[in-house]
Amino acid sequence: MKILMLGWELPPHNSGGLGVACLNMARALAREGAKIEFVLPYEADYSDIKFMDILPATHLDPIYRYGGGSYESLKILEKIIPQNGQDLLSIRDVQASYCEFVDKHLKKDRPELVHAHDWLTYEAGMLAKKKYDLPFVAHVHATEYDRAGMNTGNPLIHEIEYEGLMLADKIIAVSEATKRIVHEKYNIPLGKIDVIYNSLDENYEKSDYYFSSNTYKYLIGLKEQGYTIISTVGRFTIQKGLSRLVYAAAKAIEKNSKLIFVLAGDGEERNKLVSLVAELGIAKNVIFTGFIRGKKLRDIYSVSDIFVMSSISEPFGLTALEAAHHGDALILTKQSGVSEIVWSALTYDFWDEKKLADEILAVAGSKALRESLQENIKNEYHRISWDQVAKKCMKVYNKTIKSKRH
Repeated sequence: MKILMLGWELPPHNSGGLGVACLNMARALAREGAKIEFVLPYEADYSDIKFMDILPATHLDPIYRYGGGSYESLKILEKIIPQNGQDLLSIRDVQASYCEFVDKHLKKDRPELVHAHDWLTYEAGMLAKKKYDLPFVAHVHATEYDRAGMNTGNPLIHEIEYEGLMLADKIIAVSEATKRIVHEKYNIPLGKIDVIYNSLDENYEKSDYYFSSNTYKYLIGLKEQGYTIISTVGRFTIQKGLSRLVYAAAKAIEKNSKLIFVLAGDGEERNKLVSLVAELGIAKNVIFTGFIRGKKLRDIYSVSDIFVMSSISEPFGLTALEAAHHGDALILTKQSGVSEIVWSALTYDFWDEKKLADEILAVAGSKALRESLQENIKNEYHRISWDQVAKKCMKVYNKTIKSKRH
């Protein structure tokens, strides 16, 4: 089966889990016999990828070299991306070039199906369906409601998501929670949406881009002094609920001063979070690492005792699986998709700072509880493999193609 996959990032030029999921999904689909052409909005060296063809839609440098590894959805019309050292492009400019490339490509090379990931590529997917009558599968890794912390968000993105989801022949959601949002917010029939969970990066241990850091050595020293390390990893955006995590940290530190919170990531809320930590007087117990990947990221997982996912709305949450892989006890919001597939984790509602603080204190204060959570999670996080994901995707593809033909 020949698939044109429309994506926005692949490691190592990725801002989060979207690129990681796309890479592993495509690799597993190739093992199932799919021939994949993967379109990216930038040009980079991916000569090590042999299982699919990478098609750069522009000659831009990787998008996520700019803007601290991400961008704000409310600023998608701003000129933020340098081109040829002079002109500036917006995300919308890049999307227009992306659609133009897909149009030209489809004139000479027709796949059996188009698979588009998130709103950034939905317009190209819609073009493929409307102009070339190709089956169109829309994959929802997150909606604008998630990214905006269930607030209003960007109306332009809402419009693109709505049109893309309405026009798609089939929709893949990464969790039941995401399926509900797509159904309730965009009025999409439930029968049109299939849930296919993500899995852990199967080459996780091999993605070695950096050397071990001094932060890791410092944290090891603190652990030897009896400190408990609590970490979180992700983009510093409203969606991630990090302000509430900081308030919960302050409550917990009041009762146990031997807690160290590591916030790994970057984004538009960084300065706000740094100021909040200072205001609450807990700066000596909080470490901001900045945006990290590869071995530095694995160092944080491996040195942590507890991993917290504080998201207001997290469609899935690959970082929780990565943390579980390194033996961390998990505390997750009930509003995270990954909480649907791991049961040996403590959960709380994202707004309940007191309960989060109490759970952190309980795990930090009980070696037996912590070890029980850490041991049990090992039996759960790997239950879903990328090969299973690929088989489910192939079933969706076959149904969609068959339905289109009839």
